[in-house]
Amino acid sequence: MRSYKVAVILKRSEYYLHVEQEHDPHVQDLIERDDPIVRSMCSAHEEHQGTIQEVLDALKKENVSFQIFESSSSLDENTFDLYITVGGDGTLLAASHVIGPHAVVLGINSAPTYSVGFFCAGRKGTLSQTIHAALTGSLPQVRLTRMSVSLNDQCIHRRVLNELLFCHACPAATSHYLLRTLHQKQIVQEEEQRSSGLWVGPAAGSTAAQKSAGGQILPLTSPQLQYVVREPYTPLGGSFTMRTGLFSEDEELLILNEMKQGKIFIDGHHVAFDTTIGDAIALSLSPEPLTILGPIPITRDNKTHPL
Repeated sequence: MRSYKVAVILKRSEYYLHVEQEHDPHVQDLIERDDPIVRSMCSAHEEHQGTIQEVLDALKKENVSFQIFESSSSLDENTFDLYITVGGDGTLLAASHVIGPHAVVLGINSAPTYSVGFFCAGRKGTLSQTIHAALTGSLPQVRLTRMSVSLNDQCIHRRVLNELLFCHACPAATSHYLLRTLHQKQIVQEEEQRSSGLWVGPAAGSTAAQKSAGGQILPLTSPQLQYVVREPYTPLGGSFTMRTGLFSEDEELLILNEMKQGKIFIDGHHVAFDTTIGDAIALSLSPEPLTILGPIPITRDNKTHPL
């Protein structure tokens, strides 16, 4: 059996955040009154805690050394080669930003009754077998395309797994920009647009926001990236020619910001960058794919599986 350096990344449940960490009196009062708004939060926490214990028991049984983290931000990407995320797809997504192309990640869905775990091979009740298979190399590996982002020719992120949102800093305001596609640095197509923003991302995120905005579902291991315009505004009788599109190696998408206050959000709302008028945001295929473990479907149906 290969000797892995294992990092275990735990999701902090809503119950933990509101009750144990923040000691929020309002939430505590709702719990004491058995208010229906917090019942699922309490049940999900209990399920999550039970899964954590099962993961730790399985690792101790395998006699491997491991470190536990409650935040992926404190991880050193050069220390570990197997990452086990315990939460849902959101936990795996957050951790993916610190996981390099040479490590592997095993997702554990800690509360499948309440959370999405499309990319999670592990479930409570069978974790001993799943973790043993991961450590012995018995689980299949799936390589997921990621996306690089540059702002004014400076790389600001090279591990976008789900999607990037470009929009006005105020969600009620219209986004103004020039959209341009390039092949080997040569302009192929461009269009000035107004909309509520733009989704851009790899295949892993194509069943979530991209699909909801009108994009297509891509095969999970597709090397292509997709852009989808959100709620395009066109003058009466007008239309967009660049409503959605795909691009891949040797191609990039360039967004030229025409707004004083623009915003870039990467894989959710936690990673964000400000942009202003004249800024150029370039999106391209990342040289750093992510490898996940488990029997994950390569082709997907038309149902939405948000990451």
